[in-house]
Amino acid sequence: MTDARAFPTAAVRTALIEWYESGHREFPWRRTTDPYEILVSEVMSQQTQLGRVETAWEAFLDRWPTVAALAREDRAAVVGFWSEHRLGYNNRAKYLHTAAQQVMDDYDGEIPQTPETLQTLQGVGPYTANAVASFAFNAGDAVVDTNVKRVLYRAFDVPDDDSVFEQCASDLMPEDKSRVWNNAIMELGGVACEKTPRCDSESCPWRKWCHAYETGDFTAPDVPTQPEFTGSRRQFRGRIVNVLGKYDELAIDDLGHRIRVDYTPDGEHGREWLRGLLSDLAADGLVTVEDDRVRLQQ
Repeated sequence: MTDARAFPTAAVRTALIEWYESGHREFPWRRTTDPYEILVSEVMSQQTQLGRVETAWEAFLDRWPTVAALAREDRAAVVGFWSEHRLGYNNRAKYLHTAAQQVMDDYDGEIPQTPETLQTLQGVGPYTANAVASFAFNAGDAVVDTNVKRVLYRAFDVPDDDSVFEQCASDLMPEDKSRVWNNAIMELGGVACEKTPRCDSESCPWRKWCHAYETGDFTAPDVPTQPEFTGSRRQFRGRIVNVLGKYDELAIDDLGHRIRVDYTPDGEHGREWLRGLLSDLAADGLVTVEDDRVRLQQ
């Protein structure tokens, strides 16, 4: 395992936050710090497409603009809204309605601010509680959802173990910045480090440190296991990137000998085979080949 703390933590943090703040997907719940509005968005977003959530969220808040308004409503109306907007799992509507009543009865109408107290609300588990604490109050711990696990697994070679994911995420998150950090790392997983990664096209800010980017192995806990890595084209594409990172440029045969001990220009694993790998990397915007010389794309 690669320990995230072995990397220049300050640079890693700065790179991600600057990438996020320079331009990210716009969702209306990212423009508010109202805890009720954020709670609604988090409950709706569980296993539901965000495009559908955006329309439903705005309609829900038009109808029930405050936690008090939701608590006063008949439960059947809330469940009916949920079903009408195809938000799935009607129990979530019931739990959200109950949570609103708890806020009114137990917390004088004020939504709790810490992950621990938020979990006293019906249907609010550790992830949702932490998300609300982070995005509403900037007082959360590091969020660890599927996207974050995928990012950490690939970038820092973190094993598929929840406790290790949580520790790594906690080590990386800057103090008192849970709002921007958790938004940023989830955005990274949702945009650049999806199941099919878009490292270069989305200008992933962690490419220089990323284990998967270096090796070409983009498996992850939620991504089906890829074909055998040893001896695969993925392995040799990773070797090409790694070797070229140490040189300004190399002649194609010099590169071949550095990535494969049995490389022979006219053999089975020779120039034709190597050009096929280079063609894949060029299509991804990673290398440039000119006059039989190869260099990393800057």
